[in-house]
Amino acid sequence: MRIAVINGPNLNLLGVREPELYGSATLSQVENRLSEVGRELGVDVECVQRNGEGDLIDIIHGLRGRVAGAVVNAGAYSHTSLALRDALAAVGIPFVEVHVTNVYAREPERHHSMLASTAIGVVVGLGVLGYELALSGLVAALRARNEAA
Repeated sequence: MRIAVINGPNLNLLGVREPELYGSATLSQVENRLSEVGRELGVDVECVQRNGEGDLIDIIHGLRGRVAGAVVNAGAYSHTSLALRDALAAVGIPFVEVHVTNVYAREPERHHSMLASTAIGVVVGLGVLGYELALSGLVAALRARNEAA
């Protein structure tokens, strides 16, 4: 089973961007840890990060038929991009939305996610550990679906 991890704008700056909010772990460290967790779960993990909305949409389109699911941190686009929501829905890839910070304890404009209505789950506010929880939960959900089929 192959799982994509998609990171949106500014997540390439993890570890240096507002460490009081986002912590000190870098995106590279997060991706390395997800590869380890993937091996433990028996899945292949491929990670990608892009700052541009169109680039993210192109990546999502390219996942169709290649991955079983995705972990998605679309960053600020989570709160504004109907286009990303539509791309995820169109390709039919089950995904878990993840946010490093608790978006509900932040600015009001971050309280709504355009993606959540199509996600199978959402993990917020647990720091970079949220990525691991999202990956583990996604794999468990996909395996349960496969067993039920």
